[in-house]
Amino acid sequence: MATSNRPGASDGHVCGIDTAMEVIGGKWKVLILWALHEHPCRRFGELRRLLPGVTEKVLASHLREMEADGVVRRVSYDEVPPRVEYSLTGDGERLNDALEPLAAWGRKRQGPDGGRGAAR
Repeated sequence: MATSNRPGASDGHVCGIDTAMEVIGGKWKVLILWALHEHPCRRFGELRRLLPGVTEKVLASHLREMEADGVVRRVSYDEVPPRVEYSLTGDGERLNDALEPLAAWGRKRQGPDGGRGAAR
């Protein structure tokens, strides 16, 4: 997923966060990463059930983009009926590991006081 006309480095990215956000940007991509981490090697319909609210069109689009970005692997089996499975690549697993501190931060915010505590 190439982005053009961006300031900064020759590839158009300002920093590493910018590069990462291009790969995980969008409402569903981090949830797809989570689903494939928690439930490796899933078919499209299984992923859709794991992500209530995502439309087929958006899920298919995000999976294509994530495959192009090298974080999701798509394996198509020559069977009848056709079978396609999705899993994380090594880069996808490393990206998921990198997102774990963010997930921990979010879990703390879900606490009884929203993670704010009495004093700031």
